[in-house]
Amino acid sequence: MPAILAIDQGTSATKCALIGADGTFLSRAAAPLGETHPQPGWVEQDPRAIWRSVEEAVAACMGSHDPGEVVSVGFSVQRESVLLWDRDTGEPVSPLVSWQDQRGAAICDRLRSDETEQLVRQRTGLPLDPMFSAAKATWLLDRHDPGRNLSRAGRLRLGTVDSWLLSRFGGPHVIEAGCASRTQLMNVQEVDWDDDLLALFDIPRACLPAIAPSSGPFPALRGLAPLRDGTPVSAVLGDSHAALFGHGAVSVGQVKATFGTGSSVMGLVNRAADLPDGLCLTIGWMTEAGPAYAAEGNIRSSGATLRWLASILDVEIAELVRMGLRTPSSGVMLVPGFGGLGAPWWDRHAIGLFAHLSLGTTREQLARAAVDSIVFQIADVVDRIGQGAGAVRALFVDGGPARNDGLVQLQADRLGCPVLRAAEAELSALGAAHLAGLGAGLWDWDALRTLPRPVDRFEPKQSLTEETKERWHDAVDRARSRRPTEDVR
Repeated sequence: MPAILAIDQGTSATKCALIGADGTFLSRAAAPLGETHPQPGWVEQDPRAIWRSVEEAVAACMGSHDPGEVVSVGFSVQRESVLLWDRDTGEPVSPLVSWQDQRGAAICDRLRSDETEQLVRQRTGLPLDPMFSAAKATWLLDRHDPGRNLSRAGRLRLGTVDSWLLSRFGGPHVIEAGCASRTQLMNVQEVDWDDDLLALFDIPRACLPAIAPSSGPFPALRGLAPLRDGTPVSAVLGDSHAALFGHGAVSVGQVKATFGTGSSVMGLVNRAADLPDGLCLTIGWMTEAGPAYAAEGNIRSSGATLRWLASILDVEIAELVRMGLRTPSSGVMLVPGFGGLGAPWWDRHAIGLFAHLSLGTTREQLARAAVDSIVFQIADVVDRIGQGAGAVRALFVDGGPARNDGLVQLQADRLGCPVLRAAEAELSALGAAHLAGLGAGLWDWDALRTLPRPVDRFEPKQSLTEETKERWHDAVDRARSRRPTEDVR
């Protein structure tokens, strides 16, 4: 039976799923990944370890399955992370600087002016922020090619995770359009590198990949056992974009939230839509019909908040969530501004803090505040999307923390609308597989719409009081009250 292999390369693991022509999962596997923190605010990964995790996950997923059944491969990848490698040897020159990394903050501050921020926003649809690839890329080139001689000659290659993985197969240096839209170097309307932005960040065009549609063409597989050399890669998507596609949310007005290390809240919009402040314009995917534009709000810390507090309280994450869900909040709030706050505030100077503590505050109430911080942050972005696209009537959700019923119920209560959780947890892999299946001719659009997508539906049970919402926003205001010139010792 023909099948699609989806490779989902994420921050904490690479996951693989083998999906049959009927849309069902035939096999799945995962290989864990670590990260390092060489300095405060720095987050790195080993590019070689990422590639090894792909090899391990693919081999485990294929198991006893015939590689000849795989008619195509689709990739879903973490976004904004960036690295340098040598064109001739293919070996990495730098670590992968993670999307979470803040080392580009000083570069953004040096470039910041009303004129520059307007240029970046108009051309890219993004705020000038170190989360995106451009400032990280400048930092890497300043470190490894300060005169830009190697990069101007094309001997150094600069790319995101999709570019790095595809480079392992040989062929041209390419990047998928949706991932390119997150670099802060691409004109989002023209779908091409922008000369003014390249000059602003001092990045030579010669080191950058060619921008390709989400359905390719991409280099075919080579050296990824047990898959056959020449197996086509028919789809590449950013992980959040792939999750949106996997939900089947391919119409304007449908919104999804991915609960992960951070969170992405995303929904398709009309190209000419005026985005409310605090949201990003991005390319969800690009096919022969052209780019599909999306509004997105990026939250820096959601699942990461749970991991942090669980380590502090010396409990497992699952137990932390259970502690929180069985306890009233009593007004205690946690604002996870560990590296600043993302959407809709985009305030890198924001700090992490607990608010409304008392001598009677318990471990359980701290746990509840951590859970609430995820729900409240996502609701702030959904509310902002609703200001531009009309009220969101239902929210699709996916990701590891979303497997917890209590957390998803809290999200429905906070939003006051149904929340639809995909019964299948691996939405990014599913979306990559669906698009790859389209590219391989396994399905057409009509057949794709009929593939099974069962969901668990959560209806609001109780409304949050205005006092609770005000307490949250009061805590956010406090987290954002620090000025950049303050010296914290």
